[in-house]
Amino acid sequence: MSLRLGDIAPNFQAQTTAGDIDFYEYLGDGWGVLFSHPADYTPVCTTELGKTALLQEEFAKRNVKVLALSVDPLDKHKGWVNDINETQNVNVGFPIIADQDKSIANAYGMIHPNASETFTVRSLFVIGPDKKVKLMITYPASTGRNFYEVLRVIDSLQLTANYSVATPADWQEGQDVIVVTSVSTEDAIKKFPKGVNVVKPYLRYTPQPNK
Repeated sequence: MSLRLGDIAPNFQAQTTAGDIDFYEYLGDGWGVLFSHPADYTPVCTTELGKTALLQEEFAKRNVKVLALSVDPLDKHKGWVNDINETQNVNVGFPIIADQDKSIANAYGMIHPNASETFTVRSLFVIGPDKKVKLMITYPASTGRNFYEVLRVIDSLQLTANYSVATPADWQEGQDVIVVTSVSTEDAIKKFPKGVNVVKPYLRYTPQPNK
């Protein structure tokens, strides 16, 4: 059975460009992003890993550790990292997992036979400190991912984890958020001293609480 939101993310041990890791130990009590690539030395993947490297500080600010995965071997990964650093003008500082036997890819449902029987699709998972899957996004192999959207979703997830709020459509950092329906309006007024704008009994806005 493939993973679903709220499931415990499978732990694994793996060889990576940053040495051998245990996934749970690597994440510690922080958040994680695990994302797969169809193969090394492919053009879209090269740009994606370059963009992720450019955003390493943004992920770190959010206590998020990033790991990439490909079913190619470790020595191939290391050569590819040199190409990424050169062509994207970056320094890839996060691990790229070598998953030659596809055990991790299969555990996470990263291989979709109707798309490709041998390569992973562009799957991305956000893992919370409780090791549960908080987000899953899957793109076709031909389309590069939007990592600013990944950061936006992580900001939303972390707000929900720390405060009783959700985020509306197209929400961006600093904008008003929505009080979740499990909190009564009376309690919301006490909980959010910046104010509560009641549009409907079920639709109540408040300024972002950590701003």
